[in-house]
Amino acid sequence: MNIPLLKTTACASVLALTAACTPTEQATVGGAGAGILAGSIASAAGLGATESALIGLGVGTVTAVTIYVIAKHQATERQRQIAEARAEKVYAGLPAEQKKQVQKKRYIAVDTPKDSRFEGQKAVMVYDTQNQKLVGNNVYDIQKSPSVGSTAKFDTYNATYLGS
Repeated sequence: MNIPLLKTTACASVLALTAACTPTEQATVGGAGAGILAGSIASAAGLGATESALIGLGVGTVTAVTIYVIAKHQATERQRQIAEARAEKVYAGLPAEQKKQVQKKRYIAVDTPKDSRFEGQKAVMVYDTQNQKLVGNNVYDIQKSPSVGSTAKFDTYNATYLGS
């Protein structure tokens, strides 16, 4: 068996599948691939089967959530105003214990209105709880809305999704 050829073929197949898939399918393929790779590395490093599987599952889940962002667009003034007002209102209304947890993570993601450029389920913007302002001027078009309270990755920001 030619192991290098097998690895090259497997990588080419994954890339071809990813290119031909919808964003949701890309999340599944990418998440599964990353999870399998992480689990394999953990196993090769000497961890047991259970620990390797858990590491693979965690990495796969994070990767899948990260890929759900379809596109990002520059926000309109209206989108900025609404997102900022929602972020301030949602953040101020959090119970003290939940507010402490959110402050540790620093960033929250809130919904903003979609416009004709958007194809996904939600349009969200990221708000910095320490500086109390939106970060950048990007609106993220996301395929599938994360559950409220979950953490999702938007560019370099790991934000707690709080919806609207």
